[in-house]
Amino acid sequence: MILLGHGSGGRLSHQLIKEHFLPHFVNPALALLEDSAVLDDLAFTTDAYVVTPRFFPGGDLGRLAVSGTVNDLAMVGAEPIGLSAAFIIEEGLSFEELDRLVVSMSLTAKEAGVPIVTGDTKVVPKGACDGVFITTAGVGRIDPGFRPSPVKVRTGDVVIISGTVADHGIAVITRREAIRIEGELSSDVAPLVPLVRALRDAGLEVHAMRDPTRGGVAQSLIEIAAASQSRIVLNEKAIPIKSAVRAACELLGLDPLYVANEGKLLLLLPDARAQAALKVLKSHPLGEAARIIGAVETGQPGLELITTLGGTRRLRMHSGELLPRIC
Repeated sequence: MILLGHGSGGRLSHQLIKEHFLPHFVNPALALLEDSAVLDDLAFTTDAYVVTPRFFPGGDLGRLAVSGTVNDLAMVGAEPIGLSAAFIIEEGLSFEELDRLVVSMSLTAKEAGVPIVTGDTKVVPKGACDGVFITTAGVGRIDPGFRPSPVKVRTGDVVIISGTVADHGIAVITRREAIRIEGELSSDVAPLVPLVRALRDAGLEVHAMRDPTRGGVAQSLIEIAAASQSRIVLNEKAIPIKSAVRAACELLGLDPLYVANEGKLLLLLPDARAQAALKVLKSHPLGEAARIIGAVETGQPGLELITTLGGTRRLRMHSGELLPRIC
């Protein structure tokens, strides 16, 4: 039986994919399980968006759908060249709300520099879906000289985050549950294409990139560690978290490292190029708060955290759904 946890991006999601999809869809492009499939000189990705509420501080379902798809292309080094958008609309949705979402998608696509070139629309009876679901797919062109992949990660690489963590998930859940926290809570949802383009144009040797969405920073780095058979060690003191987000996580009993982001990237590259990468990131509004938060070290593969108290904690895939319907 399918549970909400199967959509979490954690242990149950991996189990679902491994046992029910991969055996039937097996092929070399899928086997890598990267953010996008790479087919010769093209990258291809698809994603479905079911966030609730559809409008939240800092963004909405439409901006999320475009950003999430172009970001997945960017994480394998691809320059997006075209998107599709499919809408499943529940009978009774207002034209005003639909227009707001479509306009937001249009503006976000222009921000990313990519056209929406095809799509589809279906209307289902009232009660058959929650207002509107959007599925977007994207195609991008690969630059052979800039092809990040987790399998390229090596001992001595550093881990950089482009900004504060957990902003998106906390913005959505506090709006949904009408939780009031002192300070600004706003989603970070944004297309990362300009930021990745700047890294590529700088000629940096980037080993891996990932946008830490479902499952957050921890889940993304656990997957990278597994793919590269590396030991990644994070420094808790170095991880940037807004005070309001930290307060909300403490109130809700959440670890911010497992909460979704929609406008941040993780970057793994040789230590010798770390300062150059930080300079590029900090020169862009989406990377102003970039920091080195860890490194790839010798030892047993996996993800570890050096806590603020100086201890070491091993981070593992979570098994349930921490925050449903956040993307």
